[in-house]
Amino acid sequence: MTALLSLQEVVVLRDGAAVLRGASLSLAAGERLAIVGPNGAGKTTLLRTLVGLERASAGEVRLFGTLCRSERDFRPQRPRIGYLFQDSDDQLFCPTVIEDVAFGPLNTGCTAEEAQARAQAALEGLGIGALAGRVSHRLSGGEKRLVCLAGLLAMRPDVLMLDEPTNGVDAANRERLRDALRRFPGALLLVSHDDGFVAELATRAMLMDQGRLAPAEIHNHPHLHSHPHVHAAHD
Repeated sequence: MTALLSLQEVVVLRDGAAVLRGASLSLAAGERLAIVGPNGAGKTTLLRTLVGLERASAGEVRLFGTLCRSERDFRPQRPRIGYLFQDSDDQLFCPTVIEDVAFGPLNTGCTAEEAQARAQAALEGLGIGALAGRVSHRLSGGEKRLVCLAGLLAMRPDVLMLDEPTNGVDAANRERLRDALRRFPGALLLVSHDDGFVAELATRAMLMDQGRLAPAEIHNHPHLHSHPHVHAAHD
């Protein structure tokens, strides 16, 4: 089966230093892959490289079977990938919530009426329909996170890439976020320090350290539900 997203021996340099060092991964349809590891290991760079916001200096990036080397290659593939940034304020730029959520569908060929309908449905699906008329930048951190996710879901992507999705999210909004991601029918690529969230959602994990990826195991101890852990896998 062709991977939806793949990296093969990818190297990314920044200011002459390697941020990714021969990173390889593949994400198949229906998979839920978590990337874990310490701060500064290269996890956000990995996501940015997959959508062409960072360019590989060596190795291959493939999206839905297409080898992507230039902006021309990445651009037609991006609407199939919903990328949740680590900072919600980098993703919200319209005056109101409904305009933010409708922006993606409107700019990929939907009529204004269809974009509005998709946006409202996405908000309702997350239990935040009442926020539609609110000013985006006056929302709480958790509300902003959910609005950003609604904007991605309204695009009906094949893959969601999530960078620290539970950052700044309170318990109630975390549950809404988790439930929406459980219902999402596509594949997930999840970067998170939240071990509990990883254990609840991921089907497998990889550990990133100093720009390199290795298989990891997800351990959710039945008697310690609040303390699942992710460990590097050993032979």
